[in-house]
Amino acid sequence: MRCPFCAHDDSQVKDSRPTEDGTTIRRRRQCEGCGARFTTFERIQLREITVVKSEDRKEPFDRSKIDLSVSLACRKRGIAQEQMDQLVSGIQRQLETSGENEIPSKRIGEMVMDGLKSLDSVAYIRFASVYKDFTEAKDFEEFAGSVKDIGASDLNDK
Repeated sequence: MRCPFCAHDDSQVKDSRPTEDGTTIRRRRQCEGCGARFTTFERIQLREITVVKSEDRKEPFDRSKIDLSVSLACRKRGIAQEQMDQLVSGIQRQLETSGENEIPSKRIGEMVMDGLKSLDSVAYIRFASVYKDFTEAKDFEEFAGSVKDIGASDLNDK
């Protein structure tokens, strides 16, 4: 593993343990060149996934894009990082086990929306406002009204 500080090619693993959700291994490393310590995370990748974007443009699946979108939607909502990581890991697992090598970006967006819907209604609305490309306040208001109905039934269940 290349050192992020001095770019030396060799490092020694000092500690290794699984994360709480068991989908990642956290490794604490020390550079043999400069002695700096850093952490790496390893995830299991079952298959190479290609995302089919609009206009049939294709690009490799990048988990960090979903991570960023989810964290932006959940910003200042009091949602634990572990919950967001589990959501993203679950989506990635579904994609990898689907048996398909090419996945439309629209399906990934819908999976994120479904996950956020069950996690937090405000985060769900935030993501939807970008994903569905609301152009007017009216679009936002109509969508939020439909979510309000969902949120009310969720509150009655608790």
